[in-house]
Amino acid sequence: MTKGNGVKAEHEDEGETVLSVRDVTVAIEDKLILDKLSLDIKRGEILGFVGASGAGKSVLLRTILGLMPKQSGTIKLFDVDVDKASDLDRLRIDMRLGVLFQHGALFSALTVMENVQVPMREYLDLPRKLMDELALLKIELVGLPPDAAQKFPSELSGGMIKRAALARALALDPDIVFLDEPTSGLDPISAAEFDELVVKLRDTMDLTVYMVTHDLDTLFTACDHVAVLGKKKVLVEGTIDDMLKSEEPWVKSYFRGKRARQLDLAARA
Repeated sequence: MTKGNGVKAEHEDEGETVLSVRDVTVAIEDKLILDKLSLDIKRGEILGFVGASGAGKSVLLRTILGLMPKQSGTIKLFDVDVDKASDLDRLRIDMRLGVLFQHGALFSALTVMENVQVPMREYLDLPRKLMDELALLKIELVGLPPDAAQKFPSELSGGMIKRAALARALALDPDIVFLDEPTSGLDPISAAEFDELVVKLRDTMDLTVYMVTHDLDTLFTACDHVAVLGKKKVLVEGTIDDMLKSEEPWVKSYFRGKRARQLDLAARA
């Protein structure tokens, strides 16, 4: 299935590795944050990336996106080494990525529609009317009412801000979306609705989802695959069942605590 940006390679199939991180090391002011970390995500997966606060989850995300430098290692997106990519290939890769930053990170002086149009203005040369139509489509796609298009972020609830930020992340019909703590700060009902939306969009838009989260509900109900960050690398990865069987102390405490057991029972009911 070819997305709207028209740059998907013909050889890409289901099960293909969309993102490959190999032996990545990142330090900030001489403090080692990630040490030879490796991670893969397959096409169509929803990956939940979890770890203790301050472990480096957002650092890895920003490193993958090129917002932070790494000391060593290789990052490939769509089988292209981003460090060796030409400017044109890098542009094509960027157009295939969507990002929802923590807290939404909407531009406060722009309306929801204008926020959604930011990637379109940066990468595409489209008539204003067409951009308006496309932005309204994305706004509707994430479950916002049409009148939200002309509202400013200050006029939105927390859940609406996250949906507006997701609409912006989907502006270019990306192949993979990166979500940084997307349900943080939301009430349980809004968080559950957002999780359902992510799964629905994955299924209808052929998306791959890389989700940094600490939300157990999200991990149990939305994620196909889970990777746990600890000791500066991926400690454990696999399904929720794999997490529940792990004897790694932090993983055991996190996934087999009282609340996790309640969630597991509910999921299996």
